[in-house]
Amino acid sequence: MASGVENLGRIPELRNKLLWTFALLAFYRVGIHIPVPGVDTAALSEFFRSASNTLFGLFDMFSGGGLSRISIFALGIMPYISASIIIQLLTVVSPDLARMQKEEGAEGRKKITQYTRYGTVLITIVQGLGIAVGLESMTSPTGLPVVLAAGWAFRFVTVLTLTAGTILVMWIGEQITAKGLGNGISLVIFSGIVASLPRALINTFRLVGAGELSVFLLIALGLVMLGVLVAIVFVERGQRRIPIQYAKRQMGRKMYGGQTTHLPLKLNTAGVIPPIFASSILMFPGTIAQFSGVEWLQKAATWFTPDAVLYNLLFVGMIVFFCYFYTAIIFDPNQIAENLKKGGGFIPGIRPGQKTREYIDRVLARITLWGALYISVVCVLPMFFIAQFKVPFYFGGTSLLIVVGVAMDFMGQLESYLISRQYQGLMEKAGRVKGRR
Repeated sequence: MASGVENLGRIPELRNKLLWTFALLAFYRVGIHIPVPGVDTAALSEFFRSASNTLFGLFDMFSGGGLSRISIFALGIMPYISASIIIQLLTVVSPDLARMQKEEGAEGRKKITQYTRYGTVLITIVQGLGIAVGLESMTSPTGLPVVLAAGWAFRFVTVLTLTAGTILVMWIGEQITAKGLGNGISLVIFSGIVASLPRALINTFRLVGAGELSVFLLIALGLVMLGVLVAIVFVERGQRRIPIQYAKRQMGRKMYGGQTTHLPLKLNTAGVIPPIFASSILMFPGTIAQFSGVEWLQKAATWFTPDAVLYNLLFVGMIVFFCYFYTAIIFDPNQIAENLKKGGGFIPGIRPGQKTREYIDRVLARITLWGALYISVVCVLPMFFIAQFKVPFYFGGTSLLIVVGVAMDFMGQLESYLISRQYQGLMEKAGRVKGRR
């Protein structure tokens, strides 16, 4: 891997993919600093300064700081994720969508992607209108109104701007996935969290200087983060390897097959998708309630703050659900069993076909449970630590899990690309040598 990284500049295709990825992410970060017209950014900054450890802080982290600035990318990629959740859930209950996803191949997936885009626009319009109305009723701690000129003109401009910004962020994510390197949606969230880290570190040292955070607690926080980081890396690399034996087959005078291999099942098959999906669902009603001027809704929104018991219970339940749900979508034991049967492979002690499918499904269900528990512990335990000692929210387990998981996935794809290119280079050299002979 190290020698491959040294030669990144010598592979034009990979260099172009990396440049395209970083250019789009840089464009996204520039858009974060462009505010929506008609908002007093100074009053807004004062308001968010007092809400850094609430649900606003969590939403702002996922939007890369766009919400605290009410920028054109204030909603970030969360409406797209919400629409994806809805479409994926509908594929379970709708036979037409299920057939479209499984049987129609690329065309079916293209239609589902189009439906997801339409859903993103609808969700953005609803959220944008709620934010616009909420901004009109917000004032800074010093009494300054956040909106300079309230009214339907401001609401229309805000909804239009936020909708256009969300569509542009969605396009950026899709372009990174198609022409760049890595998962574009995950990288957009990753860039927002990483960009917030310097500000979080500055605020942390400011708290230490003001005496609000002790040096001992800061060291303890660093050790906890290091422990969580090591645990994430260790578990993300964990696999359950199911042995596969291929029967010997005779073709003419030669005997083929008979080799032994394994089927690797990751402990965390769903990756960082479950906490992202769970956070997206929990943030939506709470954020709209806090932006609204209705008193009982704002009181109910306090139940969905990251340090609330109800929030964490729902968060853990949704993480477990989405771990199983997303694993069932991306991994089909029935297809694996059929491919093994067609290729003459079998699991020692397990009959091919239906029994193999049941065995793989049973093993996958067990390791998914452990994976879901691992994600829940990583995401929830730091929440209690933060709530108890009032440290900045940026050091939560969810952000660490996303940053480490996306970084490992990105480096894994980069390594696979380098290995494939090296293999192709060796094959081309072998072909040239053979041609000379």
